[in-house]
Amino acid sequence: MDLNADLGEGFGSWSMGDDSALLEVVTSANVACGFHAGDPSIMRRVTAEAVERGVAIGAHVGYADKAGFGRRFVDVEPTVLRDEVVYQLGALDAFARIAGDRVRYVKPHGALYNTIGHHVEQATAVVSAVAEYDKTLPVLGLPGSAWLRLAAEAGLPVVHEAFADRAYTAEGTLVSRRLPGSVLHDADEIAARCVAVAGGYEIRDVDGDSLVVEAASICVHGDTPGAVEIARRVRGALEGAGVELRPFTG
Repeated sequence: MDLNADLGEGFGSWSMGDDSALLEVVTSANVACGFHAGDPSIMRRVTAEAVERGVAIGAHVGYADKAGFGRRFVDVEPTVLRDEVVYQLGALDAFARIAGDRVRYVKPHGALYNTIGHHVEQATAVVSAVAEYDKTLPVLGLPGSAWLRLAAEAGLPVVHEAFADRAYTAEGTLVSRRLPGSVLHDADEIAARCVAVAGGYEIRDVDGDSLVVEAASICVHGDTPGAVEIARRVRGALEGAGVELRPFTG
């Protein structure tokens, strides 16, 4: 099982999360590419630390929306979105290569991640961007999403992910952050749920009903309060259950 987290989401003197501490826990890092968060110096620092710790680097591409932290839908033209994703990929890949590695996968961020789960035009634009840049790059997303279906049809390697600290609907999508209970905070509950996901067992959706989430990677959000401790608890619980943790990229 892979354990990923969103990193590099500060901007200038404004910080978000503890990147260095999380890089000691996770096996893959979704690094902000300067559109929803991040800047060149942060991208350089985080990619260098990731390479030093043997953590796989993923491009966390998003809408051009720093003010909204990329969590607001943007009705952007598909061709523009395609080019913005290529731009972000290339920028992060440059810093990853300077650090001695390269971008290993792509995971959209926030509102873009949720939108391309069902918005075919935008999903097609992101798929086109990745395929044009590097058709060998795996893409990370929710099982059953339009994004992964179209990516698979385009020949991209697809990887299913689960979320450690987010509530699920009965359909297996994420509960909107605008709704109460959308983000989980109890470290014991989160850790137990991750062990269940890794073992292929049922978890509970927001209504309390059973749900099975098949995933090769589990995301712990770096901006959740207590994120580092939650990530450590999750890793400890998974290893305690005999789950081997390693990047899904090999």
